[in-house]
Amino acid sequence: SARAVAQSAARCGWSVHAADLFGDLDLVAAARETVAVGIRSDPPAPTAYPWSLRDAAARFPAGAAWCYTGALENHPDLIAAITTTRPLAGCPVDAVRRLRDLRTVAAAAAAAGLASPECFASPAGLPCDGTFLVKPVASAGGRGIRPWTSHAAVTAADSSAALGGPARLWQRFVAGAPWSATFLFQSGEARLVGVARQLVGAGWCRAAPFAWCGAVVAPAPLAAPLAAAVTRRGDPLAALSGGVGLIGVDVVVDDAGRVHVIEVNPRPTASMELFERAFDWSLACAHLAACGIPSPRPPLPRPAADAAAVWSKAVLFARRDVCVDEDVVAGLRQASDGWTDADGGWPALADLPRPGPPLAAGAAVLTVFARGPAPAESLAALRCRVSAVEALLERTPEPALRAAPPGITPPSAAASSVPPPPRRSA
Repeated sequence: SARAVAQSAARCGWSVHAADLFGDLDLVAAARETVAVGIRSDPPAPTAYPWSLRDAAARFPAGAAWCYTGALENHPDLIAAITTTRPLAGCPVDAVRRLRDLRTVAAAAAAAGLASPECFASPAGLPCDGTFLVKPVASAGGRGIRPWTSHAAVTAADSSAALGGPARLWQRFVAGAPWSATFLFQSGEARLVGVARQLVGAGWCRAAPFAWCGAVVAPAPLAAPLAAAVTRRGDPLAALSGGVGLIGVDVVVDDAGRVHVIEVNPRPTASMELFERAFDWSLACAHLAACGIPSPRPPLPRPAADAAAVWSKAVLFARRDVCVDEDVVAGLRQASDGWTDADGGWPALADLPRPGPPLAAGAAVLTVFARGPAPAESLAALRCRVSAVEALLERTPEPALRAAPPGITPPSAAASSVPPPPRRSA
């Protein structure tokens, strides 16, 4: 999704042209032009996702800078291809490859006095007792991660024999609390913006195990010990990688308080928009300024801020196939309006789906926000809102038949009539 960065950039005066997989209603409202690209095609075509993003970018104004979100670090060749046609505001390809190389990450962690779990390119000799996780090399949001057990080994062998198998790696599992740290990288230095507790595999979000499903901003007193630890990591990583702009670092803090660096996401991440609500800070202004692109003007006046509030967000996944029609959208807007007023004007719901083909069971439906005087209260309010949204969705009739797999969005489609979004994949 490009929605969070697009909204932030629009508030700072940029004319935004956005392409992502969904073309959600609030993205369309924030951007001058929106293109929803297809996930897959049958038979496979060279213009299927992610390369359909290159075709979409070719439609946008010549010479305009571009930045990426989502999981495009998994496609460095695509980043390089788009960068040949317009300036990049973000981590260049060489930096992306270094930051996604766990050997570089481990070296940077060691230089900062932090731990990093063992990682292997093969499971040969590794125990099948769940002490390791098997992960896709091209990972995003925790999808495809599972414990390495005897059953997983057999399944992986069958998959590899039948399909050639995706590229995988094996990383030692670290028990503890998952956190994310947001850094602003510029001129070889890194400044810590904030720290958030990650929500992973939460059943009340209907999330799959290990799937990222939200975050809670850590208040300064709670974040201080972790911030002190991860700040030591920033400069070595920036010097090693050549990273620029906003970068997310995923860590796990074990019961002894030791910080283990899991991976680096070299672009604006989904947790970062919470800092716009929690601090007097602009995601887009910070990222683009670090890339040498000043804001056209100061951000628009922000909704009322409560310095003591703790912000949280959750992604709700569909329990079953869900029909999204005009009545569902109207119900979501009505619920959002009341919560938005209570939150001082910040939208309570985001990534609002457009009416169209059913969302498949397990698909991401939308994003929910809440705030409270402390993390526990913020999370409790968030869970109540998620439950209310799910109850609204449960009142919709279940589709009799699932929609056929989506095709490719034609590059020539008019931006004013964004094609129906693909079913969202968990």
